[in-house]
Amino acid sequence: MKTVQDDHLYDVAIIGGGPAGSTAATLLAKAGRRVIVFEREKFPRFHIGESLLPFSVQTFDRLGVREKLDDAFMPKFGGEITAACGTKGVRFYFKDGFRSQRDRAYQVTRSEFDKLLLDHARENGAEVCEQTEVTKLDFSDDAVKIDIETVDGERSTIDARYLLDCSGRQTILGSLFNLKKTYDHLRKFSVFAHYENVERLSGKDATLIRMVRGLDRWFWTIPLTETRTSVGVVMDTATFRATKLAPQAALEKFIAEQPLMVERMKNATRVSPVYSAGDFSYRNTRLAGERWLLAGDAAGFIDPVFSSGVFLAIMSAEKAADTLEEVLRDESKRSRSFNKYSRTVNRIMDIYLTFVNSWYRNGKEFLEVFLSPSDTVQIAAAVNAVLAGNDGKSLAIKWRMWLFYFFVWVQRHFPIVPRLSLVPKQMASPSSADPIAAGV
Repeated sequence: MKTVQDDHLYDVAIIGGGPAGSTAATLLAKAGRRVIVFEREKFPRFHIGESLLPFSVQTFDRLGVREKLDDAFMPKFGGEITAACGTKGVRFYFKDGFRSQRDRAYQVTRSEFDKLLLDHARENGAEVCEQTEVTKLDFSDDAVKIDIETVDGERSTIDARYLLDCSGRQTILGSLFNLKKTYDHLRKFSVFAHYENVERLSGKDATLIRMVRGLDRWFWTIPLTETRTSVGVVMDTATFRATKLAPQAALEKFIAEQPLMVERMKNATRVSPVYSAGDFSYRNTRLAGERWLLAGDAAGFIDPVFSSGVFLAIMSAEKAADTLEEVLRDESKRSRSFNKYSRTVNRIMDIYLTFVNSWYRNGKEFLEVFLSPSDTVQIAAAVNAVLAGNDGKSLAIKWRMWLFYFFVWVQRHFPIVPRLSLVPKQMASPSSADPIAAGV
């Protein structure tokens, strides 16, 4: 079989220049590898997924990008979750997580964040081709041949030892090999937009992501700058379709029906189009092949409720880059290293899938237990740690999370904490619109 000449060969070709692709590209380039990134769009471009988790910060340090992030984006010290009935809520701070080592993450405007990471990959030696689409892939025993086409119609072919698919929801290899598996019980739909002058709390609490949980929907508000806020709502796709409303009209209606949202948005002005996304939870049944790996949203995406999207993208990209570097040094390790990568990424995704399943399947009980935190054996601190992006590998966190889920199960049958209606109602006074006590 004819082999590709080394002087024409990239070590790794990456499809997609989002957070996963740019993270892997930077790490591989810093390791001295010849890397090329193909991104079909021109950055900056709008994207959702604006709230990050603290466990990504260690990767930002490794990338050498922390100072840039500190200068560009708002810190995030935790979050707040409130019952839609307005009777109970808690604020949680990352510093209080189980054995926490980090007290903050970032709230980011994704168009700026993604461009910053991609530009950083360029600065570190990765070759980046924007507005370039992969049109064909041909795998051989020793390389992968990649046909590309630019926005101007120019076509060419490159060869690489390995391919890393970071193509996001497009999941090119997942589609090519028919690997994509959707979660039928997580068929959700979201509508969202950016607003100016949404009211906030003061001090560090002004940086918190806020979630308002109802019976059949939940809202987010994410502060992006001193004045701009991302606002959205998630519900079952069937519930949204039943309204027969366009996204803009639907978002306005849903906000108007929730007094906890109205109270903080009475002076707000929408400054972006209203966007929508549906059926966004899925997983690919394989994350690795002979000459390829999947990372980021191309590997899978779990519901956005706990802000795990960018965390999982960066985590998997870092592990993919390390795996590829190891294999490029010693090809004999490929099978073992690729299998280990797949197991690790799947395990961490399973942690969030379990969390998300409990949030939706046991919605009222999950919230009732979550909003009644206790210092007993540090269960609340363990939940906080998972919300911060801890991979849950430690037994100390595992058994505490098992106990949390057990309490949620018990709550379904025998109330151990007060019941909540989660049904919105008008507030008697403005002060009752913020029923939060620091807790988790």
